[in-house]
Amino acid sequence: MELYSQSREEAVQTLGTDPARGLNQRECQRRLEQYGKNELRPAKRRGLPARFFSQFQDLMVLILLAAAAVSFAVSWVRGDGEYVDSLIILAIVVCNAVIGTVQEVRADRAIQALKKLSSPHAWVIREGRRQRVESSQLVPGDLVVLQAGDLVPADLRLLKSAELKIEESALTGESVPAEKDAGAHCPGNAPLGERKNMAFASTGVASGAGVGVVSATGMDTAMGRIAHMLEHEQSPRTPLQQRLKRMGKVMGVGVVLICAAIFLLGLFQQRPPLEMFMIAISLGVAAIPEGLTAVVTIVLAMGIKRMAQKRAIVRHLPAVETLGSTQVICSDKTGTLTQNKMTVVAFSSARGEERLDSPAAQFALELAALCSDAQKVGEKFTGDPTETAFLRACKRGKGELEGCYPRVGEIPFTSARKRMTTAHRLPEGGFRLIAKGAPDVLIARCTQLLQGGEIRPLTGAMKAKLLSDNSRLAERALRVLAVAYRDVSALPSDDRESESQLIFCGLIAMEDPPRPGVKEAVAQCKRAGILPVMITGDHAATALAIGQRLGIAESPSQVMTGPELDRLDDGALSKKVFQYRIFARVSPEHKVKLVRAFQQRGMVVAMTGDGVNDAPALKAADIGCAMGKNGTEVAQSAADMVLTDDDFSTIVAAVREGRGIYQNIRKTVHFLLSCNIGEILVVFVAFLLRAPTPLLAIQLLWVNLVTDSFPALALGADPIQGDVMEQPPHKREEGVFSGGVGFAVAVEGCLVGALALLAYTIGRAFFDYDPAAPAIGRTMAFCVLSLSQLVHSFNMRSEHSVLKLGLLSNRKLVVACGFCAILMVSVVLFPPLSALFQTTALTAFQWLIVAALSLCPLLVVEGEKLLWEHLPRKKKN
Repeated sequence: MELYSQSREEAVQTLGTDPARGLNQRECQRRLEQYGKNELRPAKRRGLPARFFSQFQDLMVLILLAAAAVSFAVSWVRGDGEYVDSLIILAIVVCNAVIGTVQEVRADRAIQALKKLSSPHAWVIREGRRQRVESSQLVPGDLVVLQAGDLVPADLRLLKSAELKIEESALTGESVPAEKDAGAHCPGNAPLGERKNMAFASTGVASGAGVGVVSATGMDTAMGRIAHMLEHEQSPRTPLQQRLKRMGKVMGVGVVLICAAIFLLGLFQQRPPLEMFMIAISLGVAAIPEGLTAVVTIVLAMGIKRMAQKRAIVRHLPAVETLGSTQVICSDKTGTLTQNKMTVVAFSSARGEERLDSPAAQFALELAALCSDAQKVGEKFTGDPTETAFLRACKRGKGELEGCYPRVGEIPFTSARKRMTTAHRLPEGGFRLIAKGAPDVLIARCTQLLQGGEIRPLTGAMKAKLLSDNSRLAERALRVLAVAYRDVSALPSDDRESESQLIFCGLIAMEDPPRPGVKEAVAQCKRAGILPVMITGDHAATALAIGQRLGIAESPSQVMTGPELDRLDDGALSKKVFQYRIFARVSPEHKVKLVRAFQQRGMVVAMTGDGVNDAPALKAADIGCAMGKNGTEVAQSAADMVLTDDDFSTIVAAVREGRGIYQNIRKTVHFLLSCNIGEILVVFVAFLLRAPTPLLAIQLLWVNLVTDSFPALALGADPIQGDVMEQPPHKREEGVFSGGVGFAVAVEGCLVGALALLAYTIGRAFFDYDPAAPAIGRTMAFCVLSLSQLVHSFNMRSEHSVLKLGLLSNRKLVVACGFCAILMVSVVLFPPLSALFQTTALTAFQWLIVAALSLCPLLVVEGEKLLWEHLPRKKKN
């Protein structure tokens, strides 16, 4: 019920409650049955079996399962008991499914976190009696009593308020507690932050007291609507998942067509059907990079470890790479770009601005600290953020000041008076009256001013200058308070006299300052082709001032407010979204709307934030980055990544890491696919020549799982190139094979395949006694295919010569290739393995031929790189 636009009387009448006695127990029970408990509905979660079997929906996985089934069936029909091929394929698929299920089990806990924020009990007035009840039992129409320190248990339309301030930063993004006024009238389209007559569920009462009538409970509250958004919000597929999915579809369809064509062609040539089945299976095994999914998963896991060392904790594996493709970073202001801590940044006396450590500034800060209710308990400051700012800026502690000037009286702050006054006993006798408040209100009550340590009359011209100084500070989006005092021999008899004939001391200006290093991080984002955008619930002027200081925005024309957003539909917003850099006074729904607007323009969007109000947008974005120190559990649970130091600049380091990981994954895919093309070529050409199969299915599996996978993993750990942040981000529609990679994969694959075929032909023609059973030729082809791929892995490291990088600059690759070479030789020389893989021993001369052919990929590709570097052309992508 939108009761904020109604008067108190109308709201009570709408809810059908007695504003003095509240509801009776019978009515409470009836409404509880009607509206349900005041709880957030838990999200539906899939069970482990459903999560596990969902991992088998990928087309390449289904083709592998089909290949395993056919291989098993053929072995069963033959009765040869050779089930190794099918068992290995099945083991790979199951292993990948287990990894995927484990990642998904780290499911989103946003709804549970939201429930934890709910207040367990509340004070209500029922049947004229004040009583304490479980907050889950609250119903619309209940009268709730609020006091400082309480969590608001439900959405309330306030009926009474006394200096009531509520901390709403987690919901609205405002950095200071919101002042509440039960008598305020709000328009029907007022955003959350401007509904001064409302208190919202799960926000905290900072000071004051009030009474409100429950207007909404459970999922109908503002917090519940966020929970509802989270429940229905689906995290989009990451760019990497989309690219691999597209690649998998192309490869899967291609493999099926090739295998079907080969099988039909063999039947046309009147070859035995079972033999053709095995050739088709061998071709399918050669075409599909079985280890690709596992290798990519492990590369991403290694990236997670490195990013954790850089204080970025990744909750979902694919999010590691997504940052590297990020084109827009939508950042919350409060607590993300700023410190969410009011800080004194300027002081202006009658002589103009002075340093904060000057005698005049420190004297004014001491007065402001005394005229406040903030305290320092241990190392923690408690109280209103504005007042705690005085304590932080004051060199003398609050305890020391109060020991010298004990408080003996107080006139509290009210929104109508806009000032607070306290009375303190002076050590030498008499009393000091201290007032702080709105500059225009307090200056009007001053007759003198403190200038250079001397008290002088306050003239009309000087008053005008002070008000001008106040306006100048306010234009910088600073919160400005004036401080004044007066010494008296006896306390005045009434409040009016206490707050007259004051001595003006100065203007104290505060702000929620930017985090250190954020400005540099924003500049780095721009250099990297990333658009930084501020999305906040704070006022437009405050947001613009911070945005200009950080380099996010340049002029007011780049600021859009929530009400302006409401007037645009999704299509219109998508067309205009790039005209703005700051979106102020926005609601959680607005944040999701903006994220989707950028996504509709094809952008990969990252969203950062720390509050409950950021959670839906964090989940809707391609990657959500939550703050770890001061972020709410809701935001952290909805996000893909958590920054443990709450530092925006950490995002830049994470982007660099993400781009490096994407480069390494691309190298890995390039390497694996070029190797698989070589394997396809060997099998396919031999079939066309009616030659015996040069490679058995188990040998192809060995190449794919061992001599391919270990170097691919080492490529995934390749050092990040130095110019990675000077390049534009990868576009969402950009494929894995863009930038000439597809052509390079085909050419290099043909080279590897041709070398293996050449080895097969040499062995079969010159060394095998029976060409129909080419044991030596098959072994030489097996060795050349494996070893040439190991050599080829060094070509993948860079578009520049590997000699410039240094052969030992990636020691993991050297170790991986050395290990795989030893395994390869063992398969030939160790009799049990030789029997399993059907290889035969080679002579020294035959090994020399194998070695010479295996080194060819490095020599050829190095020559190609040298040629490209000396030709006048644009830089390769």
